[in-house]
Amino acid sequence: MQLSDKTVGQWLEYWAETTPDKEYLVYSDRDLRFTWKQFNERVDNMAKGLISIGVTTGTHVGIWATNVPDWLTFLYASAKIGAVAVTVNTSYKQSELEFLMEDSDIHTLCITEGVFDGSYVDMVNTMLPELKTSQRGYAKSERFPYLKNVVFIGQEKYRGMYNTAELLLLGKTVSNFKLDELKNKVFCHDVVNMQYTSGTTGFPKGVMLSHHNIVNNGYFTGEGMHYTQDDKLCCCVPLFHCFGVVLATMACLTHGTAQVMVEKFDPLVVLASIHKERCTALYGVPTMFIAELDHPMFSMFDVSSLRTGIMAGSLCPIELMRRVTDKLHITHITSVYGLTESSPGMTHSVIEDSFETRCTTVGKEYPFTDVKVLDPDTGEECPPEVQGELCCKGYLVMKGYYKNPQATAEVIDGNGYLHSGDLGIKDKNGYYRVTGRIKDMIIRGGENIYPREIEEFLYHLPGVKDVQVAGIPSEKYGEEVGAFIILYDDAQLTPEEVKEFCRGKIARHKIPKYILFVKEYPLTGSGKIQKFKLKEAGLKLLKEQGIEVI
Repeated sequence: MQLSDKTVGQWLEYWAETTPDKEYLVYSDRDLRFTWKQFNERVDNMAKGLISIGVTTGTHVGIWATNVPDWLTFLYASAKIGAVAVTVNTSYKQSELEFLMEDSDIHTLCITEGVFDGSYVDMVNTMLPELKTSQRGYAKSERFPYLKNVVFIGQEKYRGMYNTAELLLLGKTVSNFKLDELKNKVFCHDVVNMQYTSGTTGFPKGVMLSHHNIVNNGYFTGEGMHYTQDDKLCCCVPLFHCFGVVLATMACLTHGTAQVMVEKFDPLVVLASIHKERCTALYGVPTMFIAELDHPMFSMFDVSSLRTGIMAGSLCPIELMRRVTDKLHITHITSVYGLTESSPGMTHSVIEDSFETRCTTVGKEYPFTDVKVLDPDTGEECPPEVQGELCCKGYLVMKGYYKNPQATAEVIDGNGYLHSGDLGIKDKNGYYRVTGRIKDMIIRGGENIYPREIEEFLYHLPGVKDVQVAGIPSEKYGEEVGAFIILYDDAQLTPEEVKEFCRGKIARHKIPKYILFVKEYPLTGSGKIQKFKLKEAGLKLLKEQGIEVI
């Protein structure tokens, strides 16, 4: 086992030559299929199209779209010519888009129509009114001086924008020699992807990831699940996030594995795709797996082909892992722990690990990765079973935050360790457990309380479908424990019943003072729960209920 120096483009060409007629990309709901050879040819044509509108080595190409078929075409096309694919969160609104555009220096922005609660076309026109009076390819904006092109991913025509068909047509004017010239300049340590952190805290920052970062992280992820050319991954997680573009796409790319795509998460389409394509792997965040398991038509589909997958993106409840194993037949469900800045996987429970280990830990460190639990106060390494901050060093650490050396220095220390901001322990067998986020930690009257512990406990209460614990500000104690509970449709619980369930089983100071029943949680576009918003929502709900916070 060793680190690969292949670039993203070289891996694609490897499979196009090795297994040209094997299916790579499948959209089961529209019966759209590309073999490795067909897809590689489309990527080359798109790369020449990008060259024709001024994209070259180091150019930033933004992709703002759900998991549409040409999302990956633009990613690979950019990668082949040394451009940087800047992934844009699909849930962004006007101000968030404009912040990213100002910060990222995007030259060519590729967009779709948008999502149900926001038109990307309208937002781009609001941001860049010059589009409607500019010749395509010559947009001029004082606020966005780097932006020259907007490409609509699809057949529709909008003033001032290219569309996909036109771009492919323009590419025919570019020689293969020019394409090869740029391809030959690409080096594995070049930045290939820039992802903006989800913004669970603070302003998003552009995480610069190289071919070397994401290719190897994807490769070792696939190795941990024993991927082969006969596997088919059902990918319903967003491609703009590391979960989709690395743990899914790069894992498939480095193993010749087929990628069965779901354009926008819909549990019914996921189940139907697994059934029709006989998928062997499935990814998701906990909320996705819950939606699939609880879908009223679940029993209509044969999901017995599944064998492995990843549950990640937030802390994974043990009870849910058991349901996924029993009902979805994913007997080797695994979990990956990490963050965008670590490409993203730091630790991975692999299929050789016991069921209990895969349920209760996030596995061991990835190969060629140095993971340490460091004392947040002293910086010293913590002994086994002692909680500290999870940190890592190695090939997987980002090249830095774009144009932000100060923020980079705040998370990568002088010894090269990336500080995650997450709390965890390493047990005596070398497995890691995540116990919470440093900023999620509740401090009640000087007592440190870790939400994960209480969440895992409350999952055993009948009727509880999902639970998140967050601190509620308190004048008396600094913070009080708040539990935000989603019940099953036929369940009924009162706050007092929840507290009674806790009494005598967990320490008194850990028993939630405030029990709030909710229908959903505030999520980032990649499915992570925004706990800082839970705190705000809790105060509002308590006020509406006439409950005084003291």
